[in-house]
Amino acid sequence: MKAVARLLGIGLTAIAIAMPVPPALAQLQLTPQVSPAKKSESGVKKRQDAKKSAPKKDPQKSSQKPKAPPAAEPATEDPGVDLAYGAYQRGAYGTAFRLASKRAQELADPKAMTLLGELYANGQGVNRDDAKAADWYKQAADRGDREATFALAMMRIAGRGTPANRDEGAKLLAFAARLGSAPAAYNLALLNIEGQIFPQNLPRAAELFRQAADAGNPQAQYALATFYKEGRGVEKDLAEAARLLKAAALGDSLDAQVEYAIALFNGTGTPKDEAAAVALLWKAARRGSPIAQNRLARVLAYGIGAPKDMTEALKWHLIAKSGGNGDPGLDELFAPMSAENRQKAEDGARRWFGVKLAK
Repeated sequence: MKAVARLLGIGLTAIAIAMPVPPALAQLQLTPQVSPAKKSESGVKKRQDAKKSAPKKDPQKSSQKPKAPPAAEPATEDPGVDLAYGAYQRGAYGTAFRLASKRAQELADPKAMTLLGELYANGQGVNRDDAKAADWYKQAADRGDREATFALAMMRIAGRGTPANRDEGAKLLAFAARLGSAPAAYNLALLNIEGQIFPQNLPRAAELFRQAADAGNPQAQYALATFYKEGRGVEKDLAEAARLLKAAALGDSLDAQVEYAIALFNGTGTPKDEAAAVALLWKAARRGSPIAQNRLARVLAYGIGAPKDMTEALKWHLIAKSGGNGDPGLDELFAPMSAENRQKAEDGARRWFGVKLAK
């Protein structure tokens, strides 16, 4: 089977300008509160008994008043606790904005500044304002926050909130990647493939994809798998390609799910497992992949890896064709089908689209 897509055909447009959700800025822990003292469980009788059993007081000391215990200090907000991000996670964007603004002003907290940039960039809790978003991201980036550095880089490249400056954006990406940002490493790899800001350097792109892949980035895992599959920037290694495809598929990459299903079905770089392959094809087909829909139609039409079902196969073939993945061979195979079975398949395809359109 041919590769689902060639990575080298992806230009800089593959760099999405969706701003990253900041990682948890701190564990959400409430400041410990002093518990009130419990009342005696035995009531008046125990108090009376305690008086009887208590040692007699020295008359010379009886006039001295006992010292009151020191008053507990009032609880204050723990600067290590980020209630602003907690509010953000709950979708309370107005509260998140108010708390983050306070932390940014009073504590010069870069994480709060990054959160303010996020809120302004997406119009959450405030009106969208790219200029203010870029300003807050820059303030946080100047204090070494990697998420803000990455977000600012993407804004510079796209010209959001500031005139487009791809060179400056690339430098910021490189800095964010050095700070450990997986999305920055991934997008910097794409720039090394594109060959405009930097000379095209596939081995360097592979290194950056590896950095992001090792950090668990499914896009980078899929991209690096494609490199290993085609021998671009690295030595060809189908086993490593299959391993990375599996990791990306588990990370919910739709393209990786399709590619890994094909690898499993054919036993390419991994032990052959038709049942597991078909299960992945079903999953990817239901998620809307025309390639998975086409491969599933073939599996069902020929009864390889799954029970033969021409009506269901035709249904998925029609769905795949509507998504731009035609298959003349299947058109020819389905031509002799009865009008009744063809009608059932067409009705099934309509129902599938009806469900999708209703979402």
